[in-house]
Amino acid sequence: MPYFVYKIRPPFKQLEKIDAFPNFKEAGAFAKSLRAGMSTADDFTVKVIFAENELQAEDLLNQVREPEPMTGEDY
Repeated sequence: MPYFVYKIRPPFKQLEKIDAFPNFKEAGAFAKSLRAGMSTADDFTVKVIFAENELQAEDLLNQVREPEPMTGEDY
């Protein structure tokens, strides 16, 4: 399964696929280089997602994840 690199633009989470890579090392390095070139005026984030295809990647990026409840060990 490939690693997809996406630009995510607020406020409605507009997704734009930038590229796909066969392993995380390449995808992570590419994402880091994009983030390094961003200015404070840029209004998007860059994310790497592991998925079977573009449809699953976009579905995973659009899911709202509830925060885990904190336990006594988390303090």
